[in-house]
Amino acid sequence: MSDFNAAHARVFPGRGLTLGLMTPLAAHGLADIASAQRIARLADELGFAALWARDVPLMVPQGPDATASALDDPFLWLGMLAATTEHIAIGSAAIVLPLRHPLQVAKSALSLDRISGGRFLLGLGSGDRPEEFAAFGEDLEGRAATFRERWALLRAALAPDDAERARVRDATGGFDVLPAPHARIPMLVVGTARQSLQWIARESEGWATYHREEAAQEGRIGLWQQALAQRGGATKPFVQSMLLDLQADPSAPAEALPLGLKVGRNGLLAYLQRVHGQGVAHVMFNLVDNGRPVDAVLREIASVGAQLGGHGS
Repeated sequence: MSDFNAAHARVFPGRGLTLGLMTPLAAHGLADIASAQRIARLADELGFAALWARDVPLMVPQGPDATASALDDPFLWLGMLAATTEHIAIGSAAIVLPLRHPLQVAKSALSLDRISGGRFLLGLGSGDRPEEFAAFGEDLEGRAATFRERWALLRAALAPDDAERARVRDATGGFDVLPAPHARIPMLVVGTARQSLQWIARESEGWATYHREEAAQEGRIGLWQQALAQRGGATKPFVQSMLLDLQADPSAPAEALPLGLKVGRNGLLAYLQRVHGQGVAHVMFNLVDNGRPVDAVLREIASVGAQLGGHGS
């Protein structure tokens, strides 16, 4: 029996390739709540494995067009999605740990896992926006060490085992954040968080990183598997996020996008079969708004997932 919550088995069933969605989908400004809830319910009904949300503390303009993302707090957003759905996992990709106190993250994670019935995965990253570190009074250059320190206290606060939780009581003068959970919440490193793969393989339940050209990604998967082998060969998942512009023509050829693909349904299936063969366990899609109805796009992706096997639970 697994030591992990229900989300782990849903997203990493040990067979096939599971698929998830980054939320909200292609929002311009603040996302429409009713639309997001409807899409979440549809994804749940179609058998998607997970809904993901990003942590963007400040609206700092980014990219060549200098746009700023307006995203709700990820824990509150995921709580709303959990209340809207029944089976699909919900995950953070990723909480910027150096900008948050680990005990506050633990409180939110434990609460969200309980509210969702064990459907929560906690993805964590180190952040990279200098403006945010300055605003929060945190050290940008020291974020790698900060990440490791806060990770250790956070993991202790989330532990079902009382001995592990002793570290929290040492830090708080004898107090827990909440009662011990019944199962462990999976903690994933998103990006490298400025850590070595050996550290990630030892400390995390999996590694999530970005889409790359297939040969380059295969090389990164190989390095991940080597790091796991050095730890005794334990199997831990490799997760890939990718931008997806799914074309109406099922036979549309694949075209490279920054961090993703523009492709038809047939090409998407072939691509996912290849990356799964390389060792990818879960793909989270960030959908491009290309004018197609969202429902039709989700149904097409779900049909691809059904052909892959293990795409839901």
